[in-house]
Amino acid sequence: MTQEKPQVRPLLKRNGFTFKQFFVAHDRCAMKVGTDAILLGAWAPVAGVRRVLDIGCGSGLIALMLAQRTPDAVTIDAVELDAAAAQQAQENAAQSPWSSRIHVYQQDIAAFAESSDQRYSLIVSNPPYYPPDVACATPERDAARSTTTLDHASLLRYAARLLDEEGFFCVVLPEAPGQTMVALAQDAGWHLRFRIDVAEYAHRPPHRVLLGFSPSAGETLQERMAIRNQDTHYSEAWCSLTRDFYLFM
Repeated sequence: MTQEKPQVRPLLKRNGFTFKQFFVAHDRCAMKVGTDAILLGAWAPVAGVRRVLDIGCGSGLIALMLAQRTPDAVTIDAVELDAAAAQQAQENAAQSPWSSRIHVYQQDIAAFAESSDQRYSLIVSNPPYYPPDVACATPERDAARSTTTLDHASLLRYAARLLDEEGFFCVVLPEAPGQTMVALAQDAGWHLRFRIDVAEYAHRPPHRVLLGFSPSAGETLQERMAIRNQDTHYSEAWCSLTRDFYLFM
């Protein structure tokens, strides 16, 4: 009786993250591939979308995930202020199966919103959330994580200018900044339509929140998800959300 040989894992590139259908290089980006972006890219509602915008795209990870999840007719625009990150996002998109559908713009979102005549059915952002007085390791990381470069009230204003009336604007944030953004959005006339509170373990309080806003009123769908079970294994909810992306899931 012959024994099956153990599966040999492929050699992975060292300057980024390998997913099932694409590779994301992130060595020239202040913000690396992380759970927040993966959450948003895997969760954002894509049913019926026609055109998508990623604000502050970094390495282009979320844009790539949304390209994988949407039909070939859907165009995805991505805006990134940092020149090095925008260049890397362009390269990642060009080397992906969806190179013709993803367009990366190295531009400030304020200027992009002012000049664009496009309207989007889905806008996503993994936005900065640290206050300006919290120092980061490098100026690039500070720009990516601090609201000095893009405060949430301004982000909501630009999204309102660019979103279809029936579209959704979706973000991922830590729980406390997320609560503040809900209040800001509602004061500005937005309606909270989706909310998922995300905990690292089922028995712990949420540490992240996924929010979906719309200009149009409607029912609010609220859920809770744990990334891991108490035994530290990934939860079924997390696996179901991300199994189309993670290489070894």
